[in-house]
Amino acid sequence: MRVVLAEDLYLLREGLVRLLEAHDCTVVAAVETGPDLLDALLTHRPEVAVVDVRLPPTNTDEGLQAALTARRQVPGLPVLVLSQHVEQLYARELLADGTGGIGYLLKDRVFNADQFLDAVRRVAGGGTAMDPEVIAKLLQQPARNVPLARLTPREREVLELMAEGRSNAAIGQRLFLSESAVGKHTASIFGKLDLAPSDDDNRRVLAVLAYLNGAN
Repeated sequence: MRVVLAEDLYLLREGLVRLLEAHDCTVVAAVETGPDLLDALLTHRPEVAVVDVRLPPTNTDEGLQAALTARRQVPGLPVLVLSQHVEQLYARELLADGTGGIGYLLKDRVFNADQFLDAVRRVAGGGTAMDPEVIAKLLQQPARNVPLARLTPREREVLELMAEGRSNAAIGQRLFLSESAVGKHTASIFGKLDLAPSDDDNRRVLAVLAYLNGAN
């Protein structure tokens, strides 16, 4: 798996390079600034980009904006964003184009190698990997739009795990439900969020996006 890594802290960057390369990944570029990240993404077009939100020269959202710019030029480019804190706006921006291959992970998760590598592989495979703390924070917010208010407590639990990037089988294991029961809940969520069947749109991603937008 070819990876572009963007992280301005030298020790963390080198540690991530070693971790990734020890697990069948090739880090084709490891950069520390937003402009260098954009150049690396467009040059190498990796199977996944692991990107710190805050990079020089602005140390605001330079990494995120470079990743979003690259995704506009390379549609579907898989991006896993790392952030020190939960920033709901960043999660919304990342999901805004309605395609898969995206993730939002708190940096604390990096120190759990299994969780980090699972997220990298999931995003590289075109799935989503949303940090549980991001979803937990959203769950603390009252529903502010009608479609989300239609969801039952169980459907909200299913959507929470869906937002983390879990498959129906994994959601069933977590909630002690059969896979078919999860499928029924998922279909109900799509219906209540007015997400019609489509060959072009990833309804799981669109459902998560609707959830994030409705929680703000």
